[in-house]
Amino acid sequence: MPTIQNNLAHLPADWWRSAVIYQVYPRSFLDSNGDGIGDLPGITSKLDYIAALGADIVWISPFFTSPMKDFGYDVADFCDVDPMFGTLADFDRLVARAHELGLKVMIDQVLSHSSDNHPWFVESRSSRDNPKADWYVWADQKPDGTAPNNWLSVFGGSAWQWEPRRSQYYLHDFLASQPDLNFHNPAVQQAQLDNLRFWLERGVDGFRFDSCNFPYHDQLLRDNPPAAQRDASSVSAINPYGMQAHVYDKTQPENIAYLQRVRAVLDEYQAISIGEVGDDNALATMAAYTTGGDKLHMAYSFNLLTAEFSAAHIRTQVEEFEAKVTDGWASWSVGNHDSVRVMTRWGGDHPSPSLAKVVLAVQAALKGTPCLYQGDELALTEADIPFEALQDPYGIPFWPQFKGRDGCRTPMPWVADAPHGGFSTAKPWLPVPPEHLARAVDVEERDSASPLQFAQNILAWRRTLPQLLRGEIVFFDAPEPVLALRRDLPGQPSVLAAFNLGTQALTFAWPEAAPAADLAGHGLPGSKDGQQISLPPHGGWFGTLA
Repeated sequence: MPTIQNNLAHLPADWWRSAVIYQVYPRSFLDSNGDGIGDLPGITSKLDYIAALGADIVWISPFFTSPMKDFGYDVADFCDVDPMFGTLADFDRLVARAHELGLKVMIDQVLSHSSDNHPWFVESRSSRDNPKADWYVWADQKPDGTAPNNWLSVFGGSAWQWEPRRSQYYLHDFLASQPDLNFHNPAVQQAQLDNLRFWLERGVDGFRFDSCNFPYHDQLLRDNPPAAQRDASSVSAINPYGMQAHVYDKTQPENIAYLQRVRAVLDEYQAISIGEVGDDNALATMAAYTTGGDKLHMAYSFNLLTAEFSAAHIRTQVEEFEAKVTDGWASWSVGNHDSVRVMTRWGGDHPSPSLAKVVLAVQAALKGTPCLYQGDELALTEADIPFEALQDPYGIPFWPQFKGRDGCRTPMPWVADAPHGGFSTAKPWLPVPPEHLARAVDVEERDSASPLQFAQNILAWRRTLPQLLRGEIVFFDAPEPVLALRRDLPGQPSVLAAFNLGTQALTFAWPEAAPAADLAGHGLPGSKDGQQISLPPHGGWFGTLA
């Protein structure tokens, strides 16, 4: 196996605080071999697009060997590439090309569970006394034959599945085909650390840790109590999972020590990490997992991935996180492969492309590392997938009240007049919505007013302002739907910003009586006259304190 050096030696240790992350969903990025499914060579061929956009880090969702019951998040081999995506040699070429372009490569790691096809689980389920018998979470039934406790699966129903080979139940926080590993077993802990090293030796620059607060469970298997306030941020409102307070099935104190072990491995390679936090009290967990410089580098939650869209909501998330954290760091993500596309979620059925611009401008202005999901830079909307075309195992049982995640996972449209938008020469695994063709990459590259060109411009402009990259943040009281803030960095003039999140033009008085000058170059329409800020629909204004 080749050892490929990463390209971080010349960067400051906290370079990731100033970075921009771009998430690639491999199945839907670009198909290079005509089978209707995106692959690693397809990603490699479009890395120059990602670099030109202004991203620094490419986060690649799972491409590991898998039966694909949850599209790669059910891993059957943590150290190999599934043939549908290519080979390890393809991955090595991807890393090498990314580094040539100055991009860092971050890959998904699913620590807490595996596929039921994984050799570890095949052995573990075979008997109660085999060498891997306690590598997964097994428990006896209650006297009446029911599950050991009341824990629920994120995907619906009990989190316990009966296994006749052992006459026991096993725990699965997600699909029954995704059994939970037993992290109370030191051998399991070490095995996953070894898997990290495998990829670090291949030159990856970091990991996105899926469900990073899930690895440990309460060994007494105590029942979760009812939720005092139902969680509707990390799961659908119709999912009973949100009706429990998840006190015992995740976010256990032992997780902190394990993340410290993970960080020690990452530090050996100057690699970074971002954690996905799905929790009842996500902001506090984000703070706990990123503070101290010895756990995760940064984390994100589902709190800005919900339908709630207001200046007050965004301000509350940032302020509450900042109040809880000392030296930790957030990544403010508004779109990914698990959520309705932000254009539809926050803009409704017929959103204006200007919404994509102001949302990205807000991400660029907040204190934290922006994370963009493929296609959001094009202002793609949520696709309406008919039931007969659904692929998502989460959406099928909850349809039609919840249609799953397929609508945000449709293929990238590269060329408007090419078959399937230039994604593939064959029928794609999910259809390309006709309305997405008008927002194809080749169309937006020719339009100076497009969301894509705006994204390129504002991300390049953001690099020129250290206040936006590293400064502290203060919010001002402003009428809804205005978000007004200031970024402060010692030795630099403060940067002011105001955004109109609504669809009606408005004027408001800047709440701080201090002289300010317009700061050009960001590309949003908005102006200042004295203390009055005028903002068109989805407009924005940046300035500096004189």
